[in-house]
Amino acid sequence: MVSIVLRIRLLSGDQLDVTYETGDAVDDADAVENAVAAFTTDDGVLRCRHGDRLLVLFARGVAAVEVAPRGAVL
Repeated sequence: MVSIVLRIRLLSGDQLDVTYETGDAVDDADAVENAVAAFTTDDGVLRCRHGDRLLVLFARGVAAVEVAPRGAVL
């Protein structure tokens, strides 16, 4: 399972750091591509974690996705 940290900027201007895990990716680049592909349609969703909480992000509310460097605060 590959786990990456994404910084999500919402349309409201707020941002949050989330952990996205995927079992079908072989490396970090594939995990990033899977996450971006989830947002390509208006009805796309991404299941991720913020701390110990499960979070579902809807593509309509996301303004930008940034792959956070190591050391992102969760």
